[in-house]
Amino acid sequence: MIIADENIDHALIRAIRERGIDVYSINESNSGIRDEEVIFLSRVPARIILTEDKDFGEWVFAHNVRGISVVFLRYQFKETETMKQLLIKLLTERVDDLTGNFTTVTPQKIRIRPIEP
Repeated sequence: MIIADENIDHALIRAIRERGIDVYSINESNSGIRDEEVIFLSRVPARIILTEDKDFGEWVFAHNVRGISVVFLRYQFKETETMKQLLIKLLTERVDDLTGNFTTVTPQKIRIRPIEP
């Protein structure tokens, strides 16, 4: 269900997996691949890209990449525990809201923007 970009903290990946959510980790399986390859891997099977890389916003909004779902995390290291709890809640309670959208998650708010077809 989730494809974690290589910049995602392993503590977040572990916490998500502990909730029974399937996570494909780029860092564990395909370290060093380009964003285009992450996008390709997110399509079949369909997975939500979990990233801290703002380039994915550029792919979606400047280059009009469609057919993907992105959750973009913005937080400081000291906020990792808070982010872990927010992310688990989001992925367990609102996963349907994430499909086909670009979601930005900060410790203060969650913003979901549709990726227009």
